[in-house]
Amino acid sequence: MSLPNLVLLPGMMCDARVYDSQIEALKGIAKCQVGYIGGADNMTDIATQVLTQAPQNFALAGLSMGGIVAMEIVRLAPQRVTRLALMDTNPRAEAEADDIKAERQPQIDAVQAGQLEQLLREVMVPRYFTSHRVHSQLDELCVDMALSLGKDVFIRQSQALRNRRDQQATLASFDKLSLVLMGEEDDLCPLDRHQCMVALLSQATFVKIPRAGHIPTLEQPAATNAALKQWMAL
Repeated sequence: MSLPNLVLLPGMMCDARVYDSQIEALKGIAKCQVGYIGGADNMTDIATQVLTQAPQNFALAGLSMGGIVAMEIVRLAPQRVTRLALMDTNPRAEAEADDIKAERQPQIDAVQAGQLEQLLREVMVPRYFTSHRVHSQLDELCVDMALSLGKDVFIRQSQALRNRRDQQATLASFDKLSLVLMGEEDDLCPLDRHQCMVALLSQATFVKIPRAGHIPTLEQPAATNAALKQWMAL
């Protein structure tokens, strides 16, 4: 019997390495493919690009921005998604009052001026992980992933995030098995965003990963792998 397909979508300025541990752990359980989410400046086109490269039917898991793209995929082609995992993400649009939305254009301007690495090291990466551990190796991995993608991807992804639609109605209409997972200490996508998704999804399991921030796939891979294995086995 052939293995089920699983499409994994990384976070902003992350590449397939953000899922290395999960891909290894899911060998024999799923046929994994990491989607590319850096090719357009709006969520609909990004989701369409992923769908073009994806199998006809697939389980879908997204982390952070990857979760936002996953919700757009569900909106566009719900019949192709067999189950859904949303990790450290947000179903809501960015409101004009949001601090994050206000930061988008200054960050784009800084990156256009050649300050991508400085922005990563001083502003972005320090918010990814828990504060009570030294994460130098993970920090360097995140910087390397981002620099390998480059400034044009940063600008396109920032624009797509800034202008994204609210996906709460999309989740309310999705009736297949779902996992909502978060690092317990995620300040970028806090608890209320995940509680919102759990309430909207009709078949959702909620998992909080202790001692993890915004990227539990890297910070607590074993616990994240266990949750994904259980979700795929349901």
